[in-house]
Amino acid sequence: MSVKIRLRRTGRKKQAHYRIVVADSSKPRDGRIVERLGHYNPLPDPARLVLDLERADYWLGQGAQASDTVRKLINRARKGGDEKVVLGEESAEQRDARRRAERVAKREAEKAVLEAERAEAEAARAEEEAAAEAEEEAPEAEEEEGAAEPSGEVAQEEAGAAAEEEEEEARAAAEEDEAEAEEGATAEAAAEEEEAEPESEAEEAEEEDEDEEEEEEEDEEKAD
Repeated sequence: MSVKIRLRRTGRKKQAHYRIVVADSSKPRDGRIVERLGHYNPLPDPARLVLDLERADYWLGQGAQASDTVRKLINRARKGGDEKVVLGEESAEQRDARRRAERVAKREAEKAVLEAERAEAEAARAEEEAAAEAEEEAPEAEEEEGAAEPSGEVAQEEAGAAAEEEEEEARAAAEEDEAEAEEGATAEAAAEEEEAEPESEAEEAEEEDEDEEEEEEEDEEKAD
C-alpha cells in the first residue's frame, strides 16, 4: 500500500481548516483515511498547528510520502514553530482576542471603503461644479468679447472722425489763406485806382481850364 501524508480540507467556505492525515494514495482525496496526525488552522495570525511528531516520524520511517505543505509544517513543528505558525491549540482567550482583532480590522476596512467612496463622490461633485461654473462663465466671456468688438469699432470711428476734422481744418486754413490773398489783391487794386484818380482829376481840370480859355478868347473876338 502506497501511503501519503497530506492535508484534508474541512470547514465552511472561506473558513477553511485542515486535518493532517495519513491516507492511501490510491484512494479518492476525501476517501477513508488511515490515521489522523493533527490539524492546521491558517486563519489566525499567526496560524495554529497541532501535530503528533512521533506518529509523523513513524509513518515517514515506513516510507510514507509527505506533501510539500505537510513537509514544511513538519519542519516548523520540529523547530517549535516560528513567527508565522505556532504550535498548540488556541486558547479561549486567544480565540476571543483574535476574533476581536478580526472584527476591528473588518470595521476599519469597511470604514476605509466608505471614505474612499465618499472621496470619489466629492471629487465627482467638484468636477460637476467646476463644469457648471465653466458653462456659466462661457456666456460672460462671449459677452465681454462682443462688448470688446464694438469698442474697437468705436475707436476706428473716432479715428476716422479725427482724420475728417483734420482735413476740414486744413481745408478751412487753405480757404482762409486764399481769402487773405484775395483781400490783399483787392487792396492793391484799390490803391492803384486811388493813385490813378488824382491824375485824371488834374487832367480834367487842365482840360476845363483850356476850355474856359478858349471860350474867353471866343468872347473877346466876338466883342471886337
